[in-house]
Formats: sequence, C-alpha cells, structure tokens
Amino acid sequence: MKGDTLAGIVVALALIPEAIAFSIIAGVDPKVGLYASFAICVIIAFTGGRSGMISGATGAMALLMVTLVRDHGLEYLLVATLLTGVLQILAGYLKLAELMRFVSRSVVTGFVNALAILIFMAQLPELTDVTWHVYAMTLAGLAIIYGFPLLPVIGKSIPSPLVCIVVLTAVYMITGMDIRDVGDMGELPDSLPVFLWPDVPLNLETLMIVLPYSLMLTIVGLLESMMTATIVDDLTDTKSNKNRECKGQGIANIGAGLIGGMAGCAMIGQSVINVKSGGRTRLSSLIAGVVLLLMVVFLSEWVSQIPMAALVAVMIMVAIGTFSWSSIRDLKQHPMSTNVVMIATVIVTVVTHNLAIGVFVGVLLAAMNFANKVGNILYIGSEEADEGSRRIYRVVGQVFFASSERFGNAFDFKETVEKVTIDLSRAHFWDITAVQTLDRVVIKFRREGTEVELVGLNEASATIVDRYAVHDDPAAVEKLMGGH
Repeated sequence: MKGDTLAGIVVALALIPEAIAFSIIAGVDPKVGLYASFAICVIIAFTGGRSGMISGATGAMALLMVTLVRDHGLEYLLVATLLTGVLQILAGYLKLAELMRFVSRSVVTGFVNALAILIFMAQLPELTDVTWHVYAMTLAGLAIIYGFPLLPVIGKSIPSPLVCIVVLTAVYMITGMDIRDVGDMGELPDSLPVFLWPDVPLNLETLMIVLPYSLMLTIVGLLESMMTATIVDDLTDTKSNKNRECKGQGIANIGAGLIGGMAGCAMIGQSVINVKSGGRTRLSSLIAGVVLLLMVVFLSEWVSQIPMAALVAVMIMVAIGTFSWSSIRDLKQHPMSTNVVMIATVIVTVVTHNLAIGVFVGVLLAAMNFANKVGNILYIGSEEADEGSRRIYRVVGQVFFASSERFGNAFDFKETVEKVTIDLSRAHFWDITAVQTLDRVVIKFRREGTEVELVGLNEASATIVDRYAVHDDPAAVEKLMGGH
C-alpha cells in the first residue's frame, strides 16, 4: 500500500500539467482535461485489465478532437466521448485486442522509442527562451531524481520524483524566482465535477457528425492502451487482460463524458512513472485520480505554485527510462528488415505525431517482410521416371500470393513427356492466388498433351483446392485462360 500510495501521489502531480496542456491542444477549458483524468483514473482502477497502468487525457487523443471542438463545440465533443466509450466496450466484447498478436516486437520497440522522443520534445517549449534559473532547476531536479535513490535506507522508501517536486517547489516559493509554474498553464477548477448530459439533439445528424471522430478516438485510444499494457507487462513481468482493458477504457470514457471530460486512454509516461515509483496494483491508479481532484479543487493555491521545471525534470526521466537504449546496440545484430520496421515506426510516429499511423506503417512493413521471407522458402525439384516418359516435380514450402509466381515459373511446359506428377506432400496452399496458379500449371500441361497428376495434398490444402480450383471445369478453364 505504501508504494502504491506514494506512486499515486507522484502520478497525480505529473497528471496536472499534462491534462491542462492537452485541454489547450484540444481547444477546451483546462477543467475538461482535469475532470477527464480524474474520472478515467478512478474508473479504470476498478474496470481495467492491467494493474499499475495509468490512464487519463492524452495528447494523441487531444489532437483528434481539435476540428470537432472548433467546428461544433464542447457539447459535441462530450457526445463523441460517450460514443467512443460505447465502441470501446463493443471492441472488448468482440475481442479485438487479440489483433495485438499481429504487432511484432520491432513495432513495439519503435512505438516505445517514438513515444520517448515525443515526450522529450513536448518538454522543449519549457526549455526554450527561458532564463538560466529554469535550466538550473531542471538540472537540480534530474540530480535529485537519479541521486536520491542512492542514499542508504531513505533512498528506497520515497519515490525520487516526489522528492524532486516537493524540494523544487519549496525552493521556488522561498526564492520567488521568475519562472513558469503550473498556475501559468491555465485556471484550475474550483468545484467538484457534476453530472452533465450533452445539450445537443440526439438524432442521425448528430451521429453522422461525431461518428468519424469517435471511430478514430476508439482506434487510437485502444491502440495506445494496448501498447502501453504490453510495455507495463514487460516492466512488471506480469500479464494483462487486454480485452477487459478495452471494456474498462470504454466504461471510463463514458464516465468522463458524463461529468464534462474529454476522451482519454492509457498514458505510457505516467504508467512508467507509476511503476518506477513503486505502483503495482489498482490502488495506485485510484489514489492518482482522487488526489488529482482533491489537489486541483482544494489545494489549487499550492498546486499552482509547482514550478514547471520540476515536472519537466520528471518527464525527461520518463523519456530516458522509456527509450529502449538496447535497440541502438541491437541495430548491428538484428536483420536489416527488423531494423527498417523499427526505424520506420519511429520516424512516422514522430513526424505525424499520430501513434496509429506509425504503428500501422510498422505492422504493414513487418507483414511485407514476413511474406517475402516465407515466399522465398520454396523449393521445386524434378526427376525423370518410367524411362523418361514421366516427370516428377516435388514441391517443398508455402505457396501463397507472394510465392505463387515463383511456383508457376518452376515447370517446363515444353518438355515432351506423357505424364507429369506434382508431389505436394511437403507443400501447403494458403490462398486463392495459389490455387489459381496451380490451375494455370495444370491447364498449360494439358494443352501440351501432357497428363497431370496431383499427389500428396494435405487436408487443408486439399480443401481449398477442391473448393476453388477450376482445372477440371472446361467453361471455367476458358474463362481463366482467356487471352493466355
């Protein structure tokens, strides 16, 4: 309980400027992001599928809301948030989280590295065109974060990010130096959230306006949550229930929308802070949400005086801890195709600031590399039989769209033999393209007056060949070979 409690307090402090900043990005009042982070943190503590993971308002989600808020206002954003929650619950029941198994480790590494870079880049505005005091405070914060754990006894009992925030805030208040603080980010709410039903007509027109945004929010939210869950799984050496997490995110977003909050998802930065500060159970997320609300409503005078330099130091620590430094060393050891996937995921994500696009590109490249590799694992040998009157072709490997052309070009249709036997006992046919290529091979041999025998098809291959092959149907043969 001690570790979760202290970690929750640290996370709550780190959530405040982030929630305010993301509200500004989305074009809404700061309390919209703060209320959302409170609701999502608290609800996900009970409904989520990954203990120790922190969820709230995020930059990736905020970027998707800008146009909707600008064109239609906050009320439509609340409707979109509610619909996002419904779609995420539906995704959980449809078990769409299983699609994560198609995301390769190189894509996850690229995602992590890109997010670390984006987290660091997000701190640069606080370090640009500022006085030397900001740099001194930031460096002092980093010294505390990395130096405090080295102290005997006490160093391991209190999270160093919490010590950093407390110490730098005290220094700031005592010296009165002229640097930015949390209060400069925006006005903090002065009341508890209340139930708020969106004041918009609930009709088909409203649905058509918010549905495209809700679909994108659903995809990006679940994608970031699933990737973050995978990272926390690795950090804690435990497993998560990703389908339950989908439902939990949906319930949390509905809760956020009903108290005037924006849609959110899992936050990798805060999740890393939580884990590294000792947070392991659902209690840390619950405390983070509750403490966040209590601080911004009842202790706003104190919270507003937290220097941004302290929070910048914490987030730089997160960026350093998030980045997979071993991936740089592994560039020399891993195959070029794996490195290309990882680097492409990083570049696209950083350039577009869209995690969904970056991961999509990474998954696409990984799939193409896999198809190319498997397609090249195809061997077709031949031998004469029956004193030269028969030719036996032996096919070994996988026949599908990426290898079908190589399969079709491996046969000599002009050889004068009475019969051709194609031994497929060590081959597997996967798709329609492979079956059509087999059709063309059989038909071309028959047009040369050669008898063709297919032997050794396994049950799965035989099923697809029997269902879709047309080489024994004269009408279909003419249609298939027309013009060839």
